[in-house]
Amino acid sequence: MGGLSIEEKPTPVPGPRQVVVRMRAVSLNFRDLLVVDGRYDPKMRLPLTPVSDGVGEIIAAGPQARRFQVGARVLPIHVPGWVASGGESTEGGPRGGPSQGVLAEEALFDEPDLVEVPAHLDDVEAACLPCAAVTAWNALYGLANTKPGDKVLVLGTGGVALFALQFAVAGGAEVAITSKDPAKLERAGAMGAEHLINYADDPRWGETAKRIFGDPGADRVIELGGAATLSQSLRAVRRGGDVMLVGSVTGNIAPDFNVVTTFMRTVRMQGVAVGPRSVFESMNKAIVRHALRPVIDHVFDGLESFPDALGYLAEGRHFGKIALRIQ
Repeated sequence: MGGLSIEEKPTPVPGPRQVVVRMRAVSLNFRDLLVVDGRYDPKMRLPLTPVSDGVGEIIAAGPQARRFQVGARVLPIHVPGWVASGGESTEGGPRGGPSQGVLAEEALFDEPDLVEVPAHLDDVEAACLPCAAVTAWNALYGLANTKPGDKVLVLGTGGVALFALQFAVAGGAEVAITSKDPAKLERAGAMGAEHLINYADDPRWGETAKRIFGDPGADRVIELGGAATLSQSLRAVRRGGDVMLVGSVTGNIAPDFNVVTTFMRTVRMQGVAVGPRSVFESMNKAIVRHALRPVIDHVFDGLESFPDALGYLAEGRHFGKIALRIQ
């Protein structure tokens, strides 16, 4: 993290369909740590403003920017230009690497790349939504069709996992969740998880999940582990069910992956890479409808505390999101 520094820059000037946002807070994702450490893409062009998720208030607007009023609280979408399903713009890439991020006092955005903040959320809570929450929502309701009564297995208790738990419970699903930490499992149970699985004590947790749910198994697995967890996720899912591939914290190559198991049981494996503005807006309606609030573990203050926030993230002891107030 030795390459981090705070730089003074002029206040940005909005173009015709752009707005300037005074950033109020940001939240961290594991991806931000990889970017800063140089592990996400060692060839990434520098200098780079890090962090993809933040919230702020519009303080200036170009003459053709009419979706929001000056003073509106807004959130940027994760991938600039990706406003609807099937319309992803890959030219610039996600914010915070390779596109410029939001860890700044003031930031410039194309107005179509913003969504309105759910009014009941404060700035720190709102800052937690753009990446982790949209990813979880898309995995359950955008790219899949989770219904009341469906059986959902969520891996871990990170940011995406806890949003998936909240959204699945709000939608009437039966949820099982895994962790190696009994205290985290207890907290997940208090949030509505009906089945708690300690994978450190149970290396065959996929079979346990299938047994807990009863035949034929999980309708949907929110797969956040990667190489070390995929085989057990496939054991947990029912014939014709979905394994939603979201994360790879244990590695990218799964040597024990059995292709035959997948096609013989007609399992659908679906990659999930956040989602477009249209999915973000649908999710926000549900958040308002159910008065949902993100789970926040710790809040740091000031741009200068960013290295401390990253260090805390790297320790992996948190339950919920890590955020940083800017001003």
